[in-house]
Amino acid sequence: MVLKSKLESDLKDAMRASDDLRKRTLRMVISSIKNTEIDRQSSLTDVEVSTIMQKEIKSRREAIAEAEKANRPDLSQSAQDEIAVLEAYLPKGMTEDEIKTAAVLVIQELNATTPSDMGKVMKTLLPRLQGRAPGDIVSRIVRDLLQQ
Repeated sequence: MVLKSKLESDLKDAMRASDDLRKRTLRMVISSIKNTEIDRQSSLTDVEVSTIMQKEIKSRREAIAEAEKANRPDLSQSAQDEIAVLEAYLPKGMTEDEIKTAAVLVIQELNATTPSDMGKVMKTLLPRLQGRAPGDIVSRIVRDLLQQ
């Protein structure tokens, strides 16, 4: 709940400062958080709020790719600016080497040896990395490790 309160407080500050980028970005993420809370009919934890913010960052990265395909540098820059605002609220992300180290530990714990074990590895690994590593990167690293 602390993260959500911080976002709401910073939204008020952005409105006072007439900072359109921060205001627009924070409104968008607060809206996503509130919609999820309505769907679940309960308040979200900071980890769940971080997960929503990572999803928003991922959608912005996809928007950047689409904007670059369409030769729209203005849209691409706007999405990059929004990503920078959101990343300021997230814990420092893990490097691929750190993710790989954590994945190797879980694979050893579970005695996973084949790609068919990927589901149980991911089920154990993702909660440990929650909020610090995107799921698609974790998935790719685990898949690579199990195929060796």
